[in-house]
Amino acid sequence: MAKSTSDAKPNLAATSWALLGLMSYEQEVSGYDIRKWTEWTMRFFYGSPAYSQIYSELKKLERLGLLTSRVENTGGTRNRRLYKITPAGLDAVRRWANEAPVDPPVLKHSPLLRVTFGHLTKPERLKEILHEHVAYADAMQREAAKDAKWAGVESSWAYAKIALQWAERYYASERELALKMLKELDEAEAAFADAGIESGDQIPWPTPEYWYEIEKKAEADD
Repeated sequence: MAKSTSDAKPNLAATSWALLGLMSYEQEVSGYDIRKWTEWTMRFFYGSPAYSQIYSELKKLERLGLLTSRVENTGGTRNRRLYKITPAGLDAVRRWANEAPVDPPVLKHSPLLRVTFGHLTKPERLKEILHEHVAYADAMQREAAKDAKWAGVESSWAYAKIALQWAERYYASERELALKMLKELDEAEAAFADAGIESGDQIPWPTPEYWYEIEKKAEADD
């Protein structure tokens, strides 16, 4: 028998599920609160949505009956709109957490993309990019470690602490991999020099037939 409309899991974007997950606690929260929470946790491994995206998704979730909102009169110049998950929203996000397929991670590594096409630039520029990435990874590791430490003060944040500890280890690995690539750039530069290729110039490229030949040999290794 087909599921009823009320039993069917809503077709939501990943950001909406993330917001519902953040709201699955008992307290009412504002859009500002949600933004602060995503900055504290999700930015290390999933990105942090902008305010405009947060409010757009909150309105959609409210239309679907997955959360409610009310305006709190603070007595100041601006009132706050507070959001609270509904029983239907809590049921939906629980079923998402337990039943929805888990998408594989999508890696978009801009520094590595630049290295892949390193023949278009100079080794010195590639090293600048990697040194910047090392500094970025180092800063993110320290920030994740700090947030993981403070997540430990509250028992209800125990699972968030695990994610933050993972982020700390991940960025430590990113830093070490970038440092290793810095050494490997010298090897690539030497390989170009041995072949008489100048970085930044148009270089000879193997024909597609040659690619396919190499692909077959690689598959034979399996």
